[in-house]
Amino acid sequence: MSLPTPDFYDYPWTPLSTATVADGFVHLAWPDGVELAAYELWLRENAIGAGGVDPATREGLFDPADLSDSITVRSAVVAGDGSLTAVFEPDGVEAHYHPGWLRHVADGQHRSTSWLPHATSWTTESMPEPPTHDGSTVLDDDDVLRAWLDDLVGFGLSRLSGCPIDVDFNERLASRIGAVRDTNFGPFWDVKADITMAGAADTNSTANTNLRLGPHTDLPTRETPPGFQFLHCVQNEAGGGFSTMADGRAVVEALEAEHPEHYEALTTLRWVFFNRGPGIDHRWSGPFIDHGVEGSPLTLRAFYPVRGFPDMDPADMPRAYAAMRCFSQMADSDRFKVASAFKPGDLVGFDNRRILHGRDAFDSGGKRHLRGMYIDHDEVLSTTRVLRRRASS
Repeated sequence: MSLPTPDFYDYPWTPLSTATVADGFVHLAWPDGVELAAYELWLRENAIGAGGVDPATREGLFDPADLSDSITVRSAVVAGDGSLTAVFEPDGVEAHYHPGWLRHVADGQHRSTSWLPHATSWTTESMPEPPTHDGSTVLDDDDVLRAWLDDLVGFGLSRLSGCPIDVDFNERLASRIGAVRDTNFGPFWDVKADITMAGAADTNSTANTNLRLGPHTDLPTRETPPGFQFLHCVQNEAGGGFSTMADGRAVVEALEAEHPEHYEALTTLRWVFFNRGPGIDHRWSGPFIDHGVEGSPLTLRAFYPVRGFPDMDPADMPRAYAAMRCFSQMADSDRFKVASAFKPGDLVGFDNRRILHGRDAFDSGGKRHLRGMYIDHDEVLSTTRVLRRRASS
Protein backbone atom coordinates (compact mmCIF):
# COMPACT_ATOMS: atom_id res chain seq x y z
CA MET A 1 0.00 0.00 0.00
CA SER A 2 1.25 3.50 -0.71
CA LEU A 3 0.09 7.08 -0.85
CA PRO A 4 2.26 10.16 -1.32
CA THR A 5 2.88 12.20 1.81
CA PRO A 6 3.67 15.92 2.26
CA ASP A 7 7.36 15.06 2.68
CA PHE A 8 9.91 12.58 1.38
CA TYR A 9 9.86 10.06 4.24
CA ASP A 10 8.42 6.55 4.24
CA TYR A 11 5.93 5.82 7.00
CA PRO A 12 4.64 2.49 8.31
CA TRP A 13 1.11 1.79 7.10
CA THR A 14 -0.96 2.16 10.29
CA PRO A 15 -4.65 1.86 9.26
CA LEU A 16 -7.18 4.15 10.88
CA SER A 17 -10.26 2.75 12.59
CA THR A 18 -12.62 5.76 12.60
CA ALA A 19 -12.98 9.31 11.25
CA THR A 20 -15.67 11.71 12.52
CA VAL A 21 -16.36 15.29 11.40
CA ALA A 22 -17.33 17.74 14.16
CA ASP A 23 -16.84 21.47 14.84
CA GLY A 24 -14.30 22.09 12.08
CA PHE A 25 -12.15 19.06 12.92
CA VAL A 26 -11.82 15.54 11.62
CA HIS A 27 -11.43 13.36 14.71
CA LEU A 28 -9.28 10.35 13.85
CA ALA A 29 -8.69 7.20 15.87
CA TRP A 30 -6.51 4.11 15.53
CA PRO A 31 -7.28 0.62 16.85
CA ASP A 32 -4.83 1.04 19.75
CA GLY A 33 -6.74 4.09 21.05
CA VAL A 34 -4.44 6.86 19.77
CA GLU A 35 -6.42 9.87 18.53
CA LEU A 36 -5.77 13.00 16.47
CA ALA A 37 -7.97 16.09 16.01
CA ALA A 38 -7.10 17.26 12.48
CA TYR A 39 -8.23 20.82 11.76
CA GLU A 40 -10.00 21.08 8.41
CA LEU A 41 -7.87 23.95 7.03
CA TRP A 42 -4.71 22.07 7.98
CA LEU A 43 -5.99 19.00 6.12
CA ARG A 44 -6.88 21.10 3.11
CA GLU A 45 -3.45 22.72 2.81
CA ASN A 46 -1.81 19.29 3.12
CA ALA A 47 -3.84 17.73 0.29
CA ILE A 48 -1.29 16.50 -2.25
CA GLY A 49 -2.00 17.23 -5.90
CA ALA A 50 -5.21 19.07 -5.05
CA GLY A 51 -3.79 22.57 -4.73
CA GLY A 52 -2.48 21.98 -1.23
CA VAL A 53 0.98 20.40 -1.53
CA ASP A 54 2.99 20.29 -4.75
CA PRO A 55 3.71 16.64 -5.68
CA ALA A 56 7.22 17.48 -6.93
CA THR A 57 8.60 19.76 -4.20
CA ARG A 58 6.29 18.53 -1.39
CA GLU A 59 5.94 22.15 -0.33
CA GLY A 60 2.72 23.96 0.51
CA LEU A 61 0.99 26.02 -2.17
CA PHE A 62 -1.73 27.80 -0.22
CA ASP A 63 -1.21 31.49 0.45
CA PRO A 64 -2.70 31.99 3.94
CA ALA A 65 -4.77 34.86 2.51
CA ASP A 66 -6.66 32.26 0.48
CA LEU A 67 -7.57 30.02 3.42
CA SER A 68 -11.19 31.12 3.58
CA ASP A 69 -13.61 30.21 6.35
CA SER A 70 -15.79 28.79 3.58
CA ILE A 71 -13.36 25.86 3.21
CA THR A 72 -14.87 23.01 5.21
CA VAL A 73 -14.84 19.23 5.24
CA ARG A 74 -18.04 17.86 3.71
CA SER A 75 -17.23 14.27 4.56
CA ALA A 76 -14.37 12.17 5.93
CA VAL A 77 -14.26 8.38 5.82
CA VAL A 78 -11.77 5.62 6.46
CA ALA A 79 -11.12 3.82 3.18
CA GLY A 80 -10.91 0.07 2.93
CA ASP A 81 -7.12 0.15 3.20
CA GLY A 82 -7.23 2.27 6.38
CA SER A 83 -6.31 5.60 4.76
CA LEU A 84 -8.36 8.78 5.11
CA THR A 85 -10.50 10.21 2.33
CA ALA A 86 -11.86 13.73 2.81
CA VAL A 87 -14.10 15.78 0.52
CA PHE A 88 -13.99 19.56 0.88
CA GLU A 89 -16.49 22.35 0.29
CA PRO A 90 -17.01 24.54 -1.67
CA ASP A 91 -15.00 23.06 -4.56
CA GLY A 92 -15.67 19.35 -3.99
CA VAL A 93 -11.96 18.45 -3.90
CA GLU A 94 -11.34 14.86 -2.78
CA ALA A 95 -8.08 14.26 -0.94
CA HIS A 96 -6.42 11.10 0.34
CA TYR A 97 -4.09 10.90 3.35
CA HIS A 98 -1.53 8.28 4.32
CA PRO A 99 -2.55 6.91 7.75
CA GLY A 100 1.09 6.51 8.81
CA TRP A 101 1.80 10.15 8.06
CA LEU A 102 -1.24 11.16 10.12
CA ARG A 103 -0.11 8.80 12.88
CA HIS A 104 3.34 10.37 13.11
CA VAL A 105 1.59 13.67 13.87
CA ALA A 106 -0.61 11.98 16.50
CA ASP A 107 2.57 10.52 18.08
CA GLY A 108 4.30 13.94 18.16
CA GLN A 109 7.05 12.89 15.76
CA HIS A 110 6.53 16.05 13.72
CA ARG A 111 7.84 18.36 16.46
CA SER A 112 11.22 20.11 16.38
CA THR A 113 12.50 17.80 19.12
CA SER A 114 11.59 14.66 17.18
CA TRP A 115 14.26 12.14 16.11
CA LEU A 116 16.80 13.73 18.42
CA PRO A 117 18.55 12.31 21.49
CA HIS A 118 17.16 13.43 24.82
CA ALA A 119 19.17 16.29 26.32
CA THR A 120 20.94 14.96 29.42
CA SER A 121 22.60 17.19 31.99
CA TRP A 122 25.90 15.98 33.42
CA THR A 123 28.42 16.74 36.15
CA THR A 124 31.99 15.59 36.79
CA GLU A 125 30.65 12.64 38.77
CA SER A 126 28.31 11.38 36.04
CA MET A 127 30.62 12.08 33.08
CA PRO A 128 34.29 12.49 34.06
CA GLU A 129 35.46 12.28 30.43
CA PRO A 130 33.89 13.37 27.14
CA PRO A 131 32.24 10.45 25.31
CA THR A 132 34.74 9.43 22.64
CA HIS A 133 34.37 7.89 19.16
CA ASP A 134 36.62 6.73 16.34
CA GLY A 135 37.71 9.74 14.31
CA SER A 136 39.56 7.61 11.77
CA THR A 137 36.27 6.27 10.34
CA VAL A 138 33.83 9.13 10.97
CA LEU A 139 34.08 10.45 7.41
CA ASP A 140 33.06 7.12 5.88
CA ASP A 141 30.90 5.31 8.43
CA ASP A 142 27.37 6.62 9.03
CA ASP A 143 27.05 4.57 12.23
CA VAL A 144 30.12 6.22 13.75
CA LEU A 145 28.96 9.67 12.65
CA ARG A 146 25.50 9.05 14.08
CA ALA A 147 26.82 7.78 17.43
CA TRP A 148 29.15 10.78 17.74
CA LEU A 149 26.37 13.27 16.85
CA ASP A 150 23.96 11.52 19.23
CA ASP A 151 26.33 12.22 22.13
CA LEU A 152 27.09 15.70 20.84
CA VAL A 153 23.41 16.63 20.80
CA GLY A 154 22.41 14.74 23.94
CA PHE A 155 25.29 15.71 26.24
CA GLY A 156 26.36 18.84 24.38
CA LEU A 157 29.88 17.40 24.21
CA SER A 158 31.52 14.57 22.27
CA ARG A 159 35.07 13.77 21.20
CA LEU A 160 36.68 12.07 18.21
CA SER A 161 40.10 10.48 18.60
CA GLY A 162 42.49 9.27 15.93
CA CYS A 163 41.48 11.88 13.35
CA PRO A 164 43.93 12.84 10.60
CA ILE A 165 46.13 15.73 11.71
CA ASP A 166 46.12 17.67 8.44
CA VAL A 167 44.67 21.18 8.62
CA ASP A 168 41.88 20.39 6.15
CA PHE A 169 40.15 17.77 8.31
CA ASN A 170 37.53 20.24 9.57
CA GLU A 171 36.49 21.05 6.02
CA ARG A 172 35.96 17.35 5.24
CA LEU A 173 34.07 16.79 8.47
CA ALA A 174 31.83 19.79 7.77
CA SER A 175 30.89 18.26 4.42
CA ARG A 176 29.35 15.38 6.41
CA ILE A 177 27.39 17.67 8.75
CA GLY A 178 26.31 20.94 7.16
CA ALA A 179 27.13 24.54 6.34
CA VAL A 180 29.88 26.22 8.35
CA ARG A 181 29.00 29.41 10.23
CA ASP A 182 31.25 32.22 9.09
CA THR A 183 32.31 34.92 11.56
CA ASN A 184 34.85 37.73 11.73
CA PHE A 185 37.42 34.96 12.40
CA GLY A 186 36.56 33.33 9.06
CA PRO A 187 34.79 30.02 8.36
CA PHE A 188 37.82 28.05 9.63
CA TRP A 189 40.18 29.56 12.13
CA ASP A 190 43.33 28.77 14.07
CA VAL A 191 43.94 28.83 17.81
CA LYS A 192 47.66 28.93 17.52
CA ALA A 193 50.40 29.80 19.96
CA ASP A 194 54.13 29.25 19.77
CA ILE A 195 55.20 30.39 23.18
CA THR A 196 58.88 30.00 22.37
CA MET A 197 58.59 32.85 19.83
CA ALA A 198 58.93 36.47 20.78
CA GLY A 199 55.72 38.34 20.13
CA ALA A 200 53.44 35.27 20.15
CA ALA A 201 50.89 37.31 22.05
CA ASP A 202 50.57 39.81 19.21
CA THR A 203 46.92 38.99 18.61
CA ASN A 204 43.41 40.42 19.08
CA SER A 205 42.13 37.23 20.73
CA THR A 206 43.00 35.92 24.18
CA ALA A 207 42.69 32.40 22.70
CA ASN A 208 45.94 33.00 20.77
CA THR A 209 47.99 33.57 23.90
CA ASN A 210 49.23 31.09 26.51
CA LEU A 211 46.95 32.62 29.16
CA ARG A 212 44.36 30.67 31.11
CA LEU A 213 40.81 30.94 29.82
CA GLY A 214 38.05 30.48 32.38
CA PRO A 215 34.76 28.71 31.57
CA HIS A 216 33.02 30.63 28.79
CA THR A 217 30.97 30.49 25.60
CA ASP A 218 32.07 32.11 22.34
CA LEU A 219 30.65 35.17 20.58
CA PRO A 220 27.95 36.41 22.98
CA THR A 221 28.36 39.60 20.96
CA ARG A 222 26.01 38.12 18.35
CA GLU A 223 22.20 38.19 18.32
CA THR A 224 22.44 34.41 17.81
CA PRO A 225 25.81 33.00 18.91
CA PRO A 226 27.12 30.01 16.92
CA GLY A 227 25.50 26.71 17.84
CA PHE A 228 28.24 24.06 17.89
CA GLN A 229 31.99 24.51 17.99
CA PHE A 230 34.56 22.00 16.75
CA LEU A 231 38.22 22.14 17.79
CA HIS A 232 40.69 19.85 16.00
CA CYS A 233 44.14 19.38 17.50
CA VAL A 234 46.74 19.49 14.73
CA GLN A 235 49.78 19.93 16.97
CA ASN A 236 50.41 20.14 20.70
CA GLU A 237 53.89 20.19 22.18
CA ALA A 238 53.11 22.69 24.94
CA GLY A 239 53.16 21.79 28.59
CA GLY A 240 49.83 22.27 30.35
CA GLY A 241 46.93 23.86 28.50
CA PHE A 242 44.40 21.19 29.44
CA SER A 243 40.98 21.71 27.87
CA THR A 244 38.16 22.24 30.37
CA MET A 245 34.44 21.66 29.85
CA ALA A 246 31.42 22.19 32.11
CA ASP A 247 27.78 21.54 31.32
CA GLY A 248 26.14 24.97 31.55
CA ARG A 249 22.74 23.28 31.55
CA ALA A 250 23.64 21.47 34.78
CA VAL A 251 25.12 24.64 36.29
CA VAL A 252 21.94 26.60 35.49
CA GLU A 253 19.78 23.87 37.04
CA ALA A 254 21.90 23.85 40.21
CA LEU A 255 21.95 27.65 40.40
CA GLU A 256 18.16 27.84 40.13
CA ALA A 257 17.73 25.24 42.89
CA GLU A 258 20.45 26.46 45.27
CA HIS A 259 20.68 30.23 44.58
CA PRO A 260 17.32 31.35 43.18
CA GLU A 261 18.15 35.03 43.74
CA HIS A 262 21.26 34.72 41.55
CA TYR A 263 19.32 32.75 38.94
CA GLU A 264 16.74 35.55 38.77
CA ALA A 265 19.44 38.17 38.32
CA LEU A 266 21.24 36.28 35.57
CA THR A 267 18.05 35.57 33.61
CA THR A 268 16.66 39.12 33.75
CA LEU A 269 19.51 41.65 34.02
CA ARG A 270 21.24 42.52 30.75
CA TRP A 271 24.83 43.16 29.74
CA VAL A 272 26.31 44.68 26.60
CA PHE A 273 28.81 42.34 24.94
CA PHE A 274 31.07 43.74 22.24
CA ASN A 275 34.17 42.82 20.25
CA ARG A 276 37.20 44.89 21.14
CA GLY A 277 39.16 44.02 18.00
CA PRO A 278 40.19 46.69 15.48
CA GLY A 279 37.93 47.04 12.45
CA ILE A 280 34.91 45.24 13.95
CA ASP A 281 32.03 46.41 16.11
CA HIS A 282 29.75 43.49 16.92
CA ARG A 283 27.66 44.11 20.01
CA TRP A 284 24.54 42.69 21.64
CA SER A 285 22.65 43.28 24.86
CA GLY A 286 21.19 40.29 26.65
CA PRO A 287 21.05 38.39 29.94
CA PHE A 288 23.86 36.11 31.06
CA ILE A 289 21.43 33.14 30.99
CA ASP A 290 19.21 33.58 27.95
CA HIS A 291 16.28 31.15 27.66
CA GLY A 292 14.78 32.98 24.67
CA VAL A 293 11.19 32.14 23.74
CA GLU A 294 9.64 28.80 24.64
CA GLY A 295 11.40 26.02 22.76
CA SER A 296 14.61 28.00 22.20
CA PRO A 297 17.91 26.34 23.10
CA LEU A 298 19.65 27.57 26.21
CA THR A 299 22.09 30.37 25.37
CA LEU A 300 24.75 31.30 27.90
CA ARG A 301 26.37 34.67 27.25
CA ALA A 302 29.46 34.05 29.29
CA PHE A 303 32.68 35.41 27.84
CA TYR A 304 34.31 37.94 30.12
CA PRO A 305 36.87 39.25 27.56
CA VAL A 306 33.97 40.71 25.53
CA ARG A 307 31.53 41.58 28.32
CA GLY A 308 31.64 45.33 28.25
CA PHE A 309 28.94 47.22 30.12
CA PRO A 310 26.11 46.60 32.55
CA ASP A 311 22.86 47.41 30.69
CA MET A 312 20.72 47.83 33.78
CA ASP A 313 19.69 50.20 36.52
CA PRO A 314 22.72 51.11 38.67
CA ALA A 315 20.87 49.77 41.70
CA ASP A 316 20.94 46.29 40.14
CA MET A 317 24.68 46.22 39.43
CA PRO A 318 25.84 44.85 42.82
CA ARG A 319 23.51 41.84 42.62
CA ALA A 320 24.35 41.32 38.93
CA TYR A 321 28.06 41.04 39.78
CA ALA A 322 27.37 38.82 42.79
CA ALA A 323 25.25 36.46 40.69
CA MET A 324 27.81 36.31 37.89
CA ARG A 325 30.59 35.57 40.37
CA CYS A 326 28.56 32.73 41.91
CA PHE A 327 27.77 31.20 38.52
CA SER A 328 31.38 31.36 37.33
CA GLN A 329 32.71 29.87 40.56
CA MET A 330 30.27 26.97 40.22
CA ALA A 331 31.21 26.38 36.56
CA ASP A 332 34.91 26.37 37.50
CA SER A 333 34.49 23.97 40.41
CA ASP A 334 35.42 20.28 40.51
CA ARG A 335 31.71 19.53 40.77
CA PHE A 336 31.06 20.57 37.16
CA LYS A 337 34.37 21.00 35.31
CA VAL A 338 36.19 18.16 33.56
CA ALA A 339 39.71 18.58 32.18
CA SER A 340 41.52 16.61 29.52
CA ALA A 341 44.63 16.95 27.40
CA PHE A 342 44.37 17.77 23.70
CA LYS A 343 46.31 15.14 21.74
CA PRO A 344 47.10 15.51 18.04
CA GLY A 345 44.23 13.88 16.15
CA ASP A 346 41.65 14.72 18.81
CA LEU A 347 38.59 16.70 17.77
CA VAL A 348 36.17 17.95 20.39
CA GLY A 349 32.69 19.09 19.40
CA PHE A 350 30.48 20.92 21.86
CA ASP A 351 27.36 23.03 22.03
CA ASN A 352 28.81 26.54 22.16
CA ARG A 353 25.65 27.99 23.70
CA ARG A 354 25.42 25.35 26.45
CA ILE A 355 28.89 24.04 27.27
CA LEU A 356 31.31 26.32 29.12
CA HIS A 357 34.75 25.63 27.73
CA GLY A 358 38.11 26.88 28.88
CA ARG A 359 41.81 26.14 29.04
CA ASP A 360 44.56 25.96 31.62
CA ALA A 361 47.59 28.17 31.04
CA PHE A 362 50.54 26.77 29.11
CA ASP A 363 53.35 25.90 31.48
CA SER A 364 56.38 26.09 29.21
CA GLY A 365 57.76 25.76 25.68
CA GLY A 366 56.33 24.04 22.62
CA LYS A 367 53.91 24.71 19.80
CA ARG A 368 50.14 24.30 20.06
CA HIS A 369 47.80 24.48 17.07
CA LEU A 370 44.04 23.90 17.18
CA ARG A 371 41.86 24.46 14.12
CA GLY A 372 38.28 25.45 14.72
CA MET A 373 34.92 25.97 13.07
CA TYR A 374 31.34 26.66 14.04
CA ILE A 375 28.26 24.90 12.67
CA ASP A 376 24.85 26.12 13.79
CA HIS A 377 22.32 24.00 15.64
CA ASP A 378 20.06 23.77 12.58
CA GLU A 379 22.67 21.93 10.51
CA VAL A 380 23.79 19.51 13.22
CA LEU A 381 20.23 18.67 14.28
CA SER A 382 19.11 18.13 10.68
CA THR A 383 21.92 15.66 10.01
CA THR A 384 21.28 13.91 13.33
CA ARG A 385 17.60 13.44 12.48
CA VAL A 386 18.38 12.11 9.00
CA LEU A 387 20.91 9.58 10.31
CA ARG A 388 18.64 8.40 13.14
CA ARG A 389 15.63 8.00 10.84
CA ARG A 390 17.75 6.17 8.28
CA ALA A 391 19.07 3.79 10.95
CA SER A 392 15.54 3.04 12.18
CA SER A 393 14.19 2.06 8.76
